[in-house]
Amino acid sequence: MTLKKSSLTTRIIIGMISGIALGTFLQWLMPNGRDLLINVFLFELSVQNFLVDGVLEIIGQIFMASLRMLVVPLVFVSLVCGVCSLQDTTKLGRIGGKAIGLYLITTAIAITFAIFIAIIVGPGEGVGMTASTSFSSREAPSFAQVIIQMFPTNPFEAFAQGNMLQIIVFALLFGIAIALSGKAGERVASLFEDLSEVIMRLVAILMNIAPYGVFALLASLFTTVSLETFGNLIVYFLVVLAVLFIHALVTYPVILKLLTGLSPVIFLKKMRDAAIFAFSTASSNATIPVTLETATKKMGVKNSIASFTVPLGATINMDGTAIMQGVATVFIAQVFSQDLTLADYITVVLTATLASIGTAGVPGVGLIMLAMVLDQVGLPIEGIALIIGVDRLLDMTRTAVNVTGDSMVSIVVAKSEQQFDNDMFLDANAGSKIEEIDFHHLKD
Repeated sequence: MTLKKSSLTTRIIIGMISGIALGTFLQWLMPNGRDLLINVFLFELSVQNFLVDGVLEIIGQIFMASLRMLVVPLVFVSLVCGVCSLQDTTKLGRIGGKAIGLYLITTAIAITFAIFIAIIVGPGEGVGMTASTSFSSREAPSFAQVIIQMFPTNPFEAFAQGNMLQIIVFALLFGIAIALSGKAGERVASLFEDLSEVIMRLVAILMNIAPYGVFALLASLFTTVSLETFGNLIVYFLVVLAVLFIHALVTYPVILKLLTGLSPVIFLKKMRDAAIFAFSTASSNATIPVTLETATKKMGVKNSIASFTVPLGATINMDGTAIMQGVATVFIAQVFSQDLTLADYITVVLTATLASIGTAGVPGVGLIMLAMVLDQVGLPIEGIALIIGVDRLLDMTRTAVNVTGDSMVSIVVAKSEQQFDNDMFLDANAGSKIEEIDFHHLKD
């Protein structure tokens, strides 16, 4: 059987819809099963333990574990290959400066716009809610600590812990050393190029089982999440969702058009698969393989650029999270009837923008960042308990926004460095061969 690229998006969407439908049905069935079976306890226990906590949980978590398994070797090998391929290693500082600058600028734009819209709409005005539970936050590291902790004392420990910033720094240094090592460096670089090909093949194989993993993840999630969860938070939810869509569909395309002249429509069409995958996993790190494939095989970004900007973006580009923080800050302030000054809002923008550096691209990390922001402006941390119920669904959407930003910045940087294939970008079928896997030879 041959699995083709053209059907992958459709199969992932079918998996998402089927998973949501099954999860919603199971959520309805478990309490309503009381009228169907005499022994309510055994009925709910069998559905919950065997199907939800058993089959679906196992499939979903194995799929996520497989994605995370690829992240560290993919980032390290790709980044080393990218640095080795640079003709002039002094370009690395310029490329990094452009990428980091663009990521921080888009994050600042995102949270500023979010605060502005939230103030106009007023999602927390007249809500009259009080926090019934508290949220335990951890202390935010200082900016100096973030910089110091970027450099690993033990690279193998960084690999084991999945510390992306330390892995990126070590990969950069290792790649530079290879590039400067003459013949020995060329032999090592050749080995890494072969490793990169093998890992990319593994990524392609994994993408073809993605629909089943997505189905299991969403089916398990929607046994506990329902529209009733929104309640009085429906306005907050819709405001965050609207700003996320505007940022992804307006801000990114405008920046892309202004800085490169490329078509925003083509860009958004080619981002479809990566955005859907990011939505289903709610993890920028887990989506790195797909984002990297999209940037290099569909967008036309050379690997020397994408191998650096994509992993870096998954680590420091938190535009979607910044939007949530901006709206949530205004919402919590209004709920608790606390007025914020212009200086407070500026503090929120700066804190959230700088806090995005070194924040892990994993599900739920936005709430930890929000605790830092609220603490800076004197708002009650327990206000986070008000939005926990809807954060998971928003987390999925903002991850899709984040990976869209990663690809946009990669294109801008590549274009400015003449490391961009314009013909590939314009080719609607570019990348279709990447996901075409013939499994016939596996039977031989």
